[in-house]
Amino acid sequence: MYEVQRADGVASEKAILVRVILPDRTAGDDPLDELTGLAKTAGTRIVSGLTQRREVPDVATYLGKGKVKELKSLVEHHDADVVIFDNDLHPGQTRNLEQTLGIKVIDRTELILDIFATSAQTYESRLAVELAQLEYSLPRLKRMWTHLSRIKAGIGMRGPGEKQLEEDRRLVEKRIHDLRTELHGVERRKERLVASRTDRLTVSLVGYTNAGKSTLMNALTGAGVLAEDKLFATLDTRTRRWHLPSWGPVLLSDTVGFIRDLPHGLIASFKATLEEARQADLLLHVADASNPAVLDQISAVYGVLQELGIEEKDTLLVLNQIDRLSDRGQLGAVLHRYPNAVPISAKSGEGLDRLHDAVSRALSRSFADLDVETSAANGRLLAYLAAHGEVLTRKYAEDRVTVHVRIPQRHVGPLHQEGTSFRPHVYAFEESVQVSEPHKATQDVA
Repeated sequence: MYEVQRADGVASEKAILVRVILPDRTAGDDPLDELTGLAKTAGTRIVSGLTQRREVPDVATYLGKGKVKELKSLVEHHDADVVIFDNDLHPGQTRNLEQTLGIKVIDRTELILDIFATSAQTYESRLAVELAQLEYSLPRLKRMWTHLSRIKAGIGMRGPGEKQLEEDRRLVEKRIHDLRTELHGVERRKERLVASRTDRLTVSLVGYTNAGKSTLMNALTGAGVLAEDKLFATLDTRTRRWHLPSWGPVLLSDTVGFIRDLPHGLIASFKATLEEARQADLLLHVADASNPAVLDQISAVYGVLQELGIEEKDTLLVLNQIDRLSDRGQLGAVLHRYPNAVPISAKSGEGLDRLHDAVSRALSRSFADLDVETSAANGRLLAYLAAHGEVLTRKYAEDRVTVHVRIPQRHVGPLHQEGTSFRPHVYAFEESVQVSEPHKATQDVA
C-alpha cells in the first residue's frame, strides 16, 4: 500500500478498503485496484484491504458476520479512521457497521461524490455535485441524527415542537428543489449554446476516467488543459479548435470521465456538462489499452452512454496509452473484439496520423463534397457556403462561379434553387443533383 499526504496539510485519514464481489461482477487480479485509485484521489492513507465473495449481500451488514469480525480486528490493529466499501450500502447497513466498528463507514457512491466535490471548479459543476450530494444524503439524515425521534412528525407535532431532524429534512428538500430549478436553466442555456454551433463540426471525447482524454486533447489542439494521473482530474467540459489535417477546423470537447457503477444521481446532475457529447457529430471513445480491465471499462462507458440516450451516435473507439503496454498481445485481444478501433499513444504521438484519417473518414459520412455553380453576383449564397461549409476552391468563368465546398448534409437543402446547380465533387455528373426541398427556416438564402 502507499501513503498520500493531503495538499491542505491536514493529516490523511487511515482507510481500510472493502469489496464484496457478487456473481454479476467481474474481479481482476486485484479486486481493490480501482477503489485504491479512488481512495488515493480522495487523499486517504490506505492501511489494509478486505474482500469477500458472496451470492447475495448480508441484509444487515453487507459483509458476512465472520468478515465483519475480521474487519473489526483490522480496524483496531491499524487504528483506522474510516472503512471504504467498493459497494453501495443501504443507510441501515452503514449504521450497523459504524455501530459495530466504532468508526466512519462510507460506500462507493459517497467516495465518488467527495472526489467530485473536491474537483468541481465551475459554477455549473459545483451545482451538479451539490445536488447529487443532497439527493444521496436525504435518506441518510436519520443516521446523522440518531439521538432524535423518527423522521416524520405527524399532525399536531409541527410548530415549536418540531424535531430538528424534520426541520433539516425540509431544508434539504427545499435546497434540492432550488438546485434542480437552477440546473434546469443551466441545461437549457447549454443546449442553446451547443445547438448554435452550426458552422463547425463537433467531436467529443468520452471514456473511462483516467484513460488519457485530456492528454489526447492537449496533443491534438495544444489546449494545455489539466492532465493528471488520477481519477476524475477533469469534471468541466472544455472545447477547443482542432485543425484536422486533410479536413479543416472542427471543435473538440473534453468531458467528465465515466466509471463502473457511476452513481445515477451524478449522471442526472451532470446532464448539462455532458450536453457537448449529446450534440456532437462524432464521439471519440478513449480507452486505456494498458489497463488489464480495459474490456470491462469499454463496456461500462457504453452502458453510461446508453443511460444518457446517446448510444446510437457515431462513435470511434480510440485505444490510448499503447506506449505503456509491455505485452502487445493484450492490444491484439481488444482489436479482435473491436477491429475498427484505432491504437494510439497521446503521450508519444504514435498513431495520431491514423487517428486523423479515421476521424476524417467518419466525419465524411455526414458531409457532402460538392461543386456548386451559381452567379458570381449571388453574394448571399456564397456567404452561406462560407458560413456553413469549408470552401476549398473557387473558379470563375465570365459571370459564373464554381465553388468546391465541403458542407454538412443538413445544410445542403437551401442549395436547391433557381439559377444554381451542384454535383458531388467526386463524380463527373453533367446534370445538377436533385435534393429535397429546403426547410422553411433556411428558404431566405438566395
